[in-house]
Amino acid sequence: MTGKLYIVGVGPGHHDHMTFRAKQVIGESDTIVGYETYVNLVQDLIKGKTVHRYAMTQEVERAHQCIDLAKSGKIVSLVSSGDPGIYGMAGLIYETLAESGWSPKDDLQVEIVPGVSALNSCASIIGSPLMSDFAVVSMSDLLVPWEVISKRVEAAAQGDFVMVIYNPASKKRTHQLQDTRKVLLKYRKPTTPVAIINGAFRESQTIIMTDLENLPNHSDELGMTCTVIIGNSSTYTYKDLMINPRGYKSKYNLEEQTNPISKSKSFS
Repeated sequence: MTGKLYIVGVGPGHHDHMTFRAKQVIGESDTIVGYETYVNLVQDLIKGKTVHRYAMTQEVERAHQCIDLAKSGKIVSLVSSGDPGIYGMAGLIYETLAESGWSPKDDLQVEIVPGVSALNSCASIIGSPLMSDFAVVSMSDLLVPWEVISKRVEAAAQGDFVMVIYNPASKKRTHQLQDTRKVLLKYRKPTTPVAIINGAFRESQTIIMTDLENLPNHSDELGMTCTVIIGNSSTYTYKDLMINPRGYKSKYNLEEQTNPISKSKSFS
């Protein structure tokens, strides 16, 4: 029997924004595996299928089970949040397969189905904060030592990158984002815009616009489903939107081109 393993990004969490391919492979699959919260996001797409739900800290068990099921002949979708290749399950699946001597050409078929990552979905909600170079850093030190994360934060701050922060806080992890803020304040003004987006494109969605100075006032709103976007030295806010200039204003003098259509030639 020949099975197949799909690693599916179901982000950002609303069906209107899921990719066509993600819906297609979930429909083709007879078995669904995933963290319970992500499985719930596709609940109405998996009726009649065999579903294996897992707790958050059972990633390794998840990986082994979906590989074993696919090898037994099942068509399996391992659902992952956002994009499975960005802090998702793709890496663990490939690590596990590589350790077994798996051959992509001859053995179990595996397909990554990309999704809309949190950085994309959150940025679209609050304006255009990622118009120039940005850095993405997770505050979770379960797999990466905090000392290494701190070095990455310092480097991004020195480089004036817009920063996208995943996993900013949890019940046990409270100091990391505040330490990051202190580093950033060495290089950026206290008025630097900050956005806290919780549950992007889901029913629980909330948005808080603040700045580096007042970020500690919103510690109660931070959690594992939050994404924090911190501007660089050029970022500004306009009517609750965060804008990072792309450079067109200085290059093309946008103020004088308020109606470029009227200046174009007519071909009628």
